[in-house]
Amino acid sequence: MEERTYRNVFREIGISQKEIDDRREELFQKLFYGKPGERLYHEVGMDMAYFEDTGNHDARTEGMSYAMMMCVQMNRESEFDRLWKWARTYMYLDHGPNAGYFAWSCGVDGSKNAEGAAPDGEEYFAMALFFAAHRWGNKEAPFDYENQARTLLHTCIHKGEDGAGGRAMWDPENHLIRFITDVDFSDPSYHLPHFYELFAKWAQEDDRNFWKEAAQASRQYWKQACHPVTGLCPEYAHFDGTPVHPGREWPDQTRHDWYYSDAYRTIANIGLDAAWFGCSTWAMEEADRLQRFFCETVRRNDRAVYETDGTVLPVQAMHPIAIVATNAQASLAAAGPYAQECVRRFWNTPLRGGERRYYDNCLYFFAFLSLGGDYRIY
Repeated sequence: MEERTYRNVFREIGISQKEIDDRREELFQKLFYGKPGERLYHEVGMDMAYFEDTGNHDARTEGMSYAMMMCVQMNRESEFDRLWKWARTYMYLDHGPNAGYFAWSCGVDGSKNAEGAAPDGEEYFAMALFFAAHRWGNKEAPFDYENQARTLLHTCIHKGEDGAGGRAMWDPENHLIRFITDVDFSDPSYHLPHFYELFAKWAQEDDRNFWKEAAQASRQYWKQACHPVTGLCPEYAHFDGTPVHPGREWPDQTRHDWYYSDAYRTIANIGLDAAWFGCSTWAMEEADRLQRFFCETVRRNDRAVYETDGTVLPVQAMHPIAIVATNAQASLAAAGPYAQECVRRFWNTPLRGGERRYYDNCLYFFAFLSLGGDYRIY
């Protein structure tokens, strides 16, 4: 594995390494072993565990794969294996049109709430599994991590080619990830070109060129989906980057054309891509735009909901701590006057408590790892 240097933004603003190390361990302990109002991780029996979405009282491929990534970054093999065995036991779909994928939501008792999959879970599962193979080595199935990752990624891009039904998670022509397999539009926050660059090295050999093209396509897609003035993007967007509007392209009246929960992850991903594979001029400008919007235009009002053009709506954000965290993670790419301010604000913001803490605290922990130079390629 090539040697890499990871930027430590916390140290750049004067925080000691001991403070960073102590806080990182404290955060992990709260999320995994904290009090009932803190923890998200729950062990089941002798060898399994799930990670709960406390706002919906279920376990999702999003959260399970996030938790696995947290564990591999923190070198916690036992917790990783427990989570992966729970996912393979209860979430894996072994029949029907989505066979080979994972049910996006299960009850905490393991019962499936859906027979469909959400691609953001699959891509995080695959990346976490590759990292696990490289940190700990492959073991017997289902802990043959590398084989599991390669098989899953192959299914993700070839599903349906054999005529047996189902659809691929990535569009085969434009190499863009779908929101779900049943639709032909995307979610800007699903795009992880920094993962695809690594898939292009480690996936099945015949699939590697696809992933290289997917990385390039996703970086271009971000440019189309993010507003040129505010830097904000919608939750769901067409393959040309334009927002998906309710009641037209999306079957119900729920809005996803605004800067709301899913969308916060996009700038975090842009920051991590910059940290791992270098910061492009566009990424720097995009991070600066978004931080300027929050720190100057709306003066740190991160508890509202916004149109992508910056219009402030009379709606409260469901996940305000996630906004603070992802605004800070943008500093991995930013060069403007608000980069350090966003990081300091994040450092001084605690984990969220209460029923809705799951999503905020997942993004919080990833931002903390990233800004401390501890979200790494293995």
